[in-house]
Amino acid sequence: MIHIAAQRLHNQQLAQTSLQTPSEVVAWLGAVQAQEYSYAKWALGLRLPGVGDAAIEQAFTDGAILRTHVMRPTWHFVTPADIRWMLELTAPSVHGVSAYMYRKLELDDALFLQSNTAIAKALEGGVQHTRAELALELKRVGILAEGIRLGCIMQRAELDAIVCSGGRRGKQFTYALLDERAPQAKRLPRDEALAELTQRYFTSHGPATIHDFAWWSGLSIADVKLGLALATDVIQTLIGGTSYWQAALPTIIQPTLPTALLLPPYDEYTVGYRNHSAILAAEYAQQAQYPIFSGVTVIDGQIVGAWRRTSNTKTVVIESTPFRPFSAAEQNAFARAAAQLGLFLGLPVVLS
Repeated sequence: MIHIAAQRLHNQQLAQTSLQTPSEVVAWLGAVQAQEYSYAKWALGLRLPGVGDAAIEQAFTDGAILRTHVMRPTWHFVTPADIRWMLELTAPSVHGVSAYMYRKLELDDALFLQSNTAIAKALEGGVQHTRAELALELKRVGILAEGIRLGCIMQRAELDAIVCSGGRRGKQFTYALLDERAPQAKRLPRDEALAELTQRYFTSHGPATIHDFAWWSGLSIADVKLGLALATDVIQTLIGGTSYWQAALPTIIQPTLPTALLLPPYDEYTVGYRNHSAILAAEYAQQAQYPIFSGVTVIDGQIVGAWRRTSNTKTVVIESTPFRPFSAAEQNAFARAAAQLGLFLGLPVVLS
C-alpha cells in the first residue's frame, strides 16, 4: 500500500508544495488540528519550506489564520474566509459530542445565551481578552465560570460564532469577536458547505475512505455520502478491495534517495485518518501505539519511528526512537529532517 502513502504525501503538500503562506496551507487542508499550538505551527512549516516559526506566529497575530473549536471537538486552525460556514456545518455534531458534559455541568441554552451576551459585550470594539479575564466578566453577571465549566462556555461561544482567537499576549491566548476578526467570513447553504468540505478533504487528504472523512470531520456517514454525491471533482478508486476517494490522480515522482519527515503530534498526515494501515506496517503498530498523539518519524511515507524534542534558548535536542535500524541513507535523511526543524525554529539541532 506504499502507493497510497505516496499519493497522500503529494496531496498533503509534504512531498512538494506550491503554497506560499500559512493561510494557503490551512485553506488547502480545510482545517489543521491545533490544540498543541507550537507543534501545529510546525505542521504548517513542514508544508512551507523556508517559512519559519516567527512568520507563522505573525500570521496568527494578524488573524490570517484563526484557532477555534470546529471539529471533534478540539482546536483547529481555519482561515477567516472559511470559519463561519465551517462552524455552521460542523457545530451540531460537536454539540452532540458535548451534550453529556453540558448536562453534567448544568449548562443549558438559557445560560449559554447569557454567557454569550456577556462575552460579546466584553470584547466589542476590538478588545481581546484572555480566558481568565473573560471568567471575571462572567462572574460579574453571576455565571460560575472556572475549570471545565469555563472551557465549555468558551467552546460554546466559539461554536456559536461569537468568538474566535485573538493574538497571543506573551504566551497567553486571547479571544476576539469573530465578526470583528473575520468580517468577510462567508456563509454557505448547508449542501454547498458539505460539498466544499468534502472536496477539500479528499483533495488534500486523499486517497481516503468514507470512514476516514467521517472521523476527521465528525460528520455522520450519511452526510459524508451526501457530500460525495454533491462534490464535483472527487473520484472513487478500489485499492486492495477497499473503496478510496480522492481528486484527480496526481503524477508521483519517486525520489531517488530516502525522504524523512519529523511529523508533530496531531499532524494531518496521521490525525486525518481513522485507519493508519497504509502508512504504518503491522509489525510496528505496538511500538507506535497511538501515532496521532506523538511525534513520528516518516521515511518514504511510512511511520518507522518516534521522536520528541526538548528545547531551550540555545538549542533543540531531538531524541529519536527508531522502530527498526535505519540505513546510512535513512540516517542522513533523518538528519536533514532534523536540520529543517532547527531552521524553522532558528536554533541549532542536537541529535540524541
